[in-house]
Amino acid sequence: MYLKTIAKTNKKYNTRVIHYRMVESYRQLDKVKHQTMLYLGSLASLPRVEDKITLGKRIDEIVTDRVMGTPNLFICENPHIEQLAQQFAEEIIEKNNIDVSGKKRYALIEPEGIKNKDVKGIGGEWLCYQTLDRLKIIELLTRKGWQEEEIQLAITHIISRCIYPASEHATSKWIIQNSGVCEITSYPVDKITKDKLYKISLKLYELKDELETHLSHRTNELFDIQDKIIIYDLTNLYFEGKMNTSKLAARGHSKEKRSDAKLIVLAVVVNEAGFIKYSNIFEGNMNDGKSLIHIIDRLKEKTQSNTPPIIVMDAGISTEGNLKMLRDKKLDYLCVSRSGMSNYQVDTTGQSIEIKDRMGQSIYLQTAIVPNKIDRFIHVHSLAKQAKEESMHASFKKRFETGLENIKASLIKKGGVKKEGKVNERLGRLKQKYTSIHKHYTITLTKDQNKDQILDIQWQIVAKPAHLGQYLLRTTLNEKDEKTQWFIYNTIREVESTFRTLKTDLDLRPIYHKTDSAAMAHLHLGLLAYTVVNTVRYQLKQNNFNHDWTEIRRVMNTQNLVTTVMQNHANENISVRKCSEPNDQVKYIYDTLQLQSKPFAPKKSVVPHSIIFKKQSSNIQSFRSG
Repeated sequence: MYLKTIAKTNKKYNTRVIHYRMVESYRQLDKVKHQTMLYLGSLASLPRVEDKITLGKRIDEIVTDRVMGTPNLFICENPHIEQLAQQFAEEIIEKNNIDVSGKKRYALIEPEGIKNKDVKGIGGEWLCYQTLDRLKIIELLTRKGWQEEEIQLAITHIISRCIYPASEHATSKWIIQNSGVCEITSYPVDKITKDKLYKISLKLYELKDELETHLSHRTNELFDIQDKIIIYDLTNLYFEGKMNTSKLAARGHSKEKRSDAKLIVLAVVVNEAGFIKYSNIFEGNMNDGKSLIHIIDRLKEKTQSNTPPIIVMDAGISTEGNLKMLRDKKLDYLCVSRSGMSNYQVDTTGQSIEIKDRMGQSIYLQTAIVPNKIDRFIHVHSLAKQAKEESMHASFKKRFETGLENIKASLIKKGGVKKEGKVNERLGRLKQKYTSIHKHYTITLTKDQNKDQILDIQWQIVAKPAHLGQYLLRTTLNEKDEKTQWFIYNTIREVESTFRTLKTDLDLRPIYHKTDSAAMAHLHLGLLAYTVVNTVRYQLKQNNFNHDWTEIRRVMNTQNLVTTVMQNHANENISVRKCSEPNDQVKYIYDTLQLQSKPFAPKKSVVPHSIIFKKQSSNIQSFRSG
């Protein structure tokens, strides 16, 4: 309790008089309110302000000591103040308008009356919020002149994309009904709409280049990364919709076999730790090899390294033109050779090096010689890759031969396909379906010269697939250590992991938006969320916690916010909003990342029964009058 003033005007004499009252604070939902415990009048007998303040403190001491049953060891030196304090304290106690704190209140609560409600997820949201704080995105948006509420909404949307990747409509419902994210970011949850989420995505996309540069430099600073190796790759994402007015969506070769849908190409540059340095969006029919030149010139401002980085690429990008361009720009590269395995020789003067993959299986590396090429080549033979390709070959071989058997059976079946043209059509479709298999077979047709029909079909294997599990790496690096170069190339797994996280964990595809601007804002929001996710995963992987984001999210979602409501002996409704204790796995993640385990201290609300009754009566009257 404490003393509070209230000014009253005497209209008859046109004067203002200060009156005093003892009040107690209580929290109702997220608002702090005051309950008047006792009116003290003008306190004219205490002309000094200091004496009035002393009186308020003394009243609170007396009431607290009486309620808690502790002895009253001290009295006020001013007997008049002590007399008034004892008098006012007795009035407060007699009226029983006391916020009884501590042991007494909870000892008098009936367990059957305790209810838990308004349970919302908080663990994953709190993890992402603290990570965003480390990335200093709020500071950047503040420097750009964003309003506080805009920043709160932007942070809310990024966190939501990390924890519950969905459409703006579904996300708005999740924020309102399932998540405590707004209690962390302080954005008013009653203002959340799908349209506001959509607009804040567009506003974030306007800062794409600045956000990418900021996050690139910030992650390097946090984890002391030098950007010595840069990996570049592309993937395509498909649209659900016609996208007739789009300038980006186009038909192309879908890496996900969605030939029925228009595509958009996402190109990303990541460093060896998997952090995105730069991204770009191209038309859906963009050839992989034509995109690199658009990216290279932007690398300098996006990376931080004293020496030019090594560019690591997959075979689809490493065209002769791109490699020449990299050499002209004095950039080293390492890639899979596009020239195939038909024209090379293993350097028998060198020694074959054996290394182990993550599953403990052997990979053999040896220098190779390719005529008329100035680059160095490394022959790679992976036993795991060989076993996989042999299994795939055996499966395709079985399916191809089953198709041939079906064609042959139709030749002797009544009503079956026997005409030469139709049989050749069936063979053509089968060969098109199994392009990697049919070239190992010779197929012979026996024709009926009189009826233009096929009487029989025979086949035999003329060659076995060669070079299974083998390929060539091509590089400008002068190092003769094939093992080092293999590990450099193996960093391309990081970009594969990036695409897997974006597409699967963050649900970046399919794209449901109908305009190019909305689609690009959608992709950019996903990339921002990916930086948050990779920041968490990178730190955990340094401590041998290698779970994917879906599993981390599941673990963190076991921590929730819950409101516990109970009633005490004074008919006061006590409401406590509290975060649940983290389980062992959640606590391990917090401790590993050196983050706080709870977003805020418990929020307690004490609402006297009289206030609740008045509100209920008001609602009843309003209902009746309606």
